[in-house]
Amino acid sequence: MLSRTADHLFWMARYMERAENTARMLDINLKALLLPQTPEQEARAQRSVLRISELEAAFAQRYDEPAREHVLDFMVADATNPSSIHSCLQAARENARAVRGTLTTEWWETINDTWLEFNERTAAGQLTANPDELFEWVKFRSHLSRGVTIGTALQDDAFFFTQLGTYLERADNTARILDVRFADVEPNSRDAARQLEDFYYWTSILSSVSALEIYRKVYRDVVTPARVVELMILNQQMPRSLLASLEGVCVNLAMLRTSGSNQCERFAGKLRAELVYSDIRQIFEAGLHAYLTQFLARVFELGNLVARTYLMLPVA
Repeated sequence: MLSRTADHLFWMARYMERAENTARMLDINLKALLLPQTPEQEARAQRSVLRISELEAAFAQRYDEPAREHVLDFMVADATNPSSIHSCLQAARENARAVRGTLTTEWWETINDTWLEFNERTAAGQLTANPDELFEWVKFRSHLSRGVTIGTALQDDAFFFTQLGTYLERADNTARILDVRFADVEPNSRDAARQLEDFYYWTSILSSVSALEIYRKVYRDVVTPARVVELMILNQQMPRSLLASLEGVCVNLAMLRTSGSNQCERFAGKLRAELVYSDIRQIFEAGLHAYLTQFLARVFELGNLVARTYLMLPVA
């Protein structure tokens, strides 16, 4: 397969997954705002979303204060923000259009219709009137896109590059969703301890990644931070966990194996193995924020390795 075609497929999948996970992250933030808090706490929560998405500087160029409505507009509908849901769905659609001949008709129509309907919904004011409903719709369309891909696509290199992009992006975003409330506090501070023990926060985390029912099946007990983190980092049966995501990356790299892919496979395999043999106590002893920050750096490095090995293009 031509590297240009592989690149479009890889990024088409990454952008669709990124749109879904941005919706999930914003959904957590909206639920947190329903709890009693001071204006300073609310502003800090908004900054956390921007910081964990690495968009704080870009936001500051547009707005003076991180007001809720400004953050929502910037993260959802702002065409100048390359990581907004608007930009992600547009980029997914443009990458799909570039390789239209490689996609099945149902696959292409799902991605194209998603982009068109998103514009209709935002133009109708749904982001202001009912952001929860818009976020649920974005998640549903991402689920639909994956289902159509699995149900209609030939399982060849095009399919494997799409899956590789999905799992790599999911690993990155699950770590960011877990870390969103810790990005703006000092490690080992009183605020960090309070947020770590925040029952409502961890429940909203589980709900946002469609894992509350899974948690109840696995643990059959009250929600605790250690178990939520264990489920979302170390449980391979949890679809959006870091370990399940890395397993998906490794499986698809194996299907795309070439004479020059050893370094990329080895790096991914080592990262997966470290998760397999990690202990939840060690993660908390090292500090959850520090652990996730290091993980994100290594996932970024893995993305660059994939680009150099298969795509010959830099990671964005």
